Amino acid sequence: MYLGDSLELVKFIQADSINLILTSPPFPLVRKKEYGNETSEKYIEWFLPFAYEFKRILTDNGSLVIDLGGAYLPGNPIRSIYQYELLVKLCKEVGFYLAQEFYHYNPARLPTPAEWVTIKRVRVKDSVNNVWWLSKSPNPQADNRQVLKPYSESMKQLLKKGYEAKLRPSGHDISQKFQKDNQGAIPPNLLEIANTESNSLYLKRCKIAEIKPHPARFPQGFAEFFIKFLTIEGDIVLDPFAGSNTTGFVAQMLKRQWIALEINEDYVIGSRYRFQECNGQ
Repeated sequence: MYLGDSLELVKFIQADSINLILTSPPFPLVRKKEYGNETSEKYIEWFLPFAYEFKRILTDNGSLVIDLGGAYLPGNPIRSIYQYELLVKLCKEVGFYLAQEFYHYNPARLPTPAEWVTIKRVRVKDSVNNVWWLSKSPNPQADNRQVLKPYSESMKQLLKKGYEAKLRPSGHDISQKFQKDNQGAIPPNLLEIANTESNSLYLKRCKIAEIKPHPARFPQGFAEFFIKFLTIEGDIVLDPFAGSNTTGFVAQMLKRQWIALEINEDYVIGSRYRFQECNGQ
C-alpha cells in the first residue's frame, strides 16, 4: 500500500501489468464528506485523467470495475446523471468497453436523502449504487463459474425430481440440459450485499489507536465477487482509492497480488489492522 496522490503514483505502474482495477472512488455529494468529493459538475473532468492511466496499465484482457453512488442536485428532489455522463466519456473518449452494468443493492442502507425521503416524503430511499464493469478489449477475462450462488429450494427439487422438457408459454424452449447440476446458479447483475460492519477487529483497533476509520468502506463480499469473477490466483489487483483497503485484504485472502493507493495517512495506518486480523494478531 502506497501513501500519496494516486494520480501521481499510478504513473509509476508498468503498462499492461494490472489484471483488475476495483475501486469505489469518492463520488459527488451535495454535502461533502471528509474523504474528499468533487461536485457532480466537476467530477468527470476530475476523473478522466485517472481513466487514461487506468487504460494504460490494464492488461489487454483486464477490467476496470467502478462502484458509484448516486447524487441529488442541490435544493431539488432530482438526480444528477453524472454516472451516465461519465460512462459515456469512458467509452466514447477514453476507449473502454462496457462489459456489463451491475447494481449494488445494500438492504441495510438508511433512508436517505432525509429531506426528500423521511421529511417531505416525495422519494423512496436510495439503496442501489451503479457499478460499471469496463474492459480494455471486447473480450475481458471472466468466469461466472467462480461466483455461482447456491440453488434455490425449488431448483433443488427440480434437479431431484426431474423436469419435462417442453416449450414454455414465454416461448423459451426448456430442454433436458436444464436439469444438469452445475453446482450452483449463475448470479444476476443485481448484487445484494449488506454493508453492516460495526464491530470488526479493524474498527476496534482503529478506536484503540485513536485512528479515524474510513467512513465509506464497501463490504468484503463486493470485492470478493469481482476478484473471483474477473481474476485468477496470482493476478494483480489495484485499488487506486483504497481507503481502508478492503480490496487489498480480500485480494490477499484469495491469493492474488495487490497494489493499493491512498492519499489519507490515517486510512493507510488503519488499514494495517485488517491484515493483523487476517494473521490472527
